[in-house]
Amino acid sequence: MTFSVSYVERDGGACLRLTGELDLSTAPQLTAAIEELTAAGETRVLLDLTDLTFCDSTGMAVFVRGDNQAAAEGGWLRLTGANGRVERVLRVTGLADLLRYEPESLDPASQTAP
Repeated sequence: MTFSVSYVERDGGACLRLTGELDLSTAPQLTAAIEELTAAGETRVLLDLTDLTFCDSTGMAVFVRGDNQAAAEGGWLRLTGANGRVERVLRVTGLADLLRYEPESLDPASQTAP
């Protein structure tokens, strides 16, 4: 399955919908999308993982770097919608807690920064 990132503007932040498999070969695409948003001044980014079917450690590292990048500008990166194996990996690795994973919240403004 191919990987894609689509942008959805939301009140209080931006949302990126991820589709397909996030791995070593596709992670640069997500990194570029996050960097483009932060360069445009977006500091609150929500990643909708509803249609993400696979995520390896490279993808997880992109999530963490994106959160660090947003936090450096006073913002945050949050995750929502993961299911199956992707949700399990988030929970097992502790990233669900670190990135304040909300399974059903699609409103980035509802998830406050630390």
